[in-house]
Amino acid sequence: MLEAKVYITLKKTVADPQGLTIKHALESLEYKEVKQVRIGKLVILQLDMNDEEEAKKRLDQMCQKLLANSIIEDYTFELAPVN
Repeated sequence: MLEAKVYITLKKTVADPQGLTIKHALESLEYKEVKQVRIGKLVILQLDMNDEEEAKKRLDQMCQKLLANSIIEDYTFELAPVN
């Protein structure tokens, strides 16, 4: 059994109004050191698989077909055995 953590974020070229709102809120709370905020999603999946290479291929397909919008989003993922 494997656990996958899929991180989905807007592409760098896409405006992130939610991130900008949070940045302004942090600045208003005197956190002036924050220079940029980008908001994303985390999807955690448990896969009934043991072959990491095959799991990576399947995850890539899942991201391309459903989890991420390839026009405006990028994704990365991590795999780890479930204890």
